[in-house]
Amino acid sequence: MLQRSELGSFARCALDLAAHDLWGKMRGAPLWQLWGTSIDQYPTTNYTIGIDEVPVMLAKMAEKPWPIYKIKLGTDHDIDIVRALRAHSDAVFRVDANCAWTPEQTVENAQLLKDLGVQFIEQPLPAEDWSGMSYVRAHSVLPIMADESCLVESDVARCAEYFHGINIKLTKCGGLAPARRMIDQAKKRGLQLMVGCMTESTVGISAIAQLLPQLDYVDMDGALLLASDIAQGVFIDDQAQVHWPELGGSGVVLLADKK
Repeated sequence: MLQRSELGSFARCALDLAAHDLWGKMRGAPLWQLWGTSIDQYPTTNYTIGIDEVPVMLAKMAEKPWPIYKIKLGTDHDIDIVRALRAHSDAVFRVDANCAWTPEQTVENAQLLKDLGVQFIEQPLPAEDWSGMSYVRAHSVLPIMADESCLVESDVARCAEYFHGINIKLTKCGGLAPARRMIDQAKKRGLQLMVGCMTESTVGISAIAQLLPQLDYVDMDGALLLASDIAQGVFIDDQAQVHWPELGGSGVVLLADKK
C-alpha cells in the first residue's frame, strides 16, 4: 500500500480537500464556520494578467474589469509594461516577477513600481537566492512576497527572515491542513498572508475560499480562467464578490456531465 509520504503534493492535496469537504458536510456547516471564523470581511481576489504583448494584456483587462490585477512579469521591459497598463487603469496592481530579476533590479524596480501604484512584488528572485533576498529585504520600498521560496511548512521560518509575506498554494503544500499550520506560523512571525492558486477548478477555489477570513490577500481566480469547469460551489461574480453556497464543507458539488 502506498504511504502518504510517498504521494506527491497534488495527490495529498486532493485527499486533504476531499476529507475536509466530507467532514464539513457531515457536520452540516462550511469549513470557515467550523474553524470559528467569520466571512463578514475578506480580501478581494486579484485577476491575473499573463505576460504578453501590451495590446493583448490591455485587451484582457478590458474584457475583465477588476479592482485588483496581478501582472505577470519577467521580460527586459517590465517597467514599460506596467507603465502602459497603468495609463489605462486605476485598479490596484500587484506584480509577480516570476524569479526573473536580480537583487539590484528588484530594488530599483520597487521604487518605480511604487510610483506606479503597485501594492507588492511577488518572488522577484530565484527561490535559492537567499543572499540576494537579504539585500532586497533590507532595501526594497515595496513588500516582497515569497512564492517559489515558500512551498511547504518548513519554509515559513526561513522566509520570515527574507520576505515580508508568503503566498501559500494548497496544491504545493498538500492541502488545507498544512496550509492552516503555515498560516499559524506566519502570523506568529508577523508575516503578511496570501493564498494563491494555479489554474484550478471550483474544487480548489472553494477550498481556498474557506481560508479567506484568515488572509491579507488572495489570488483565487483559477476557475475564472477556465473555459469549462468540473464543479460548482463557491463562485466569484463580476463585481469580485465571493458567494458561498449553503452546503457544508467546501460547498462543492461535482457536475454530473463532466468526466
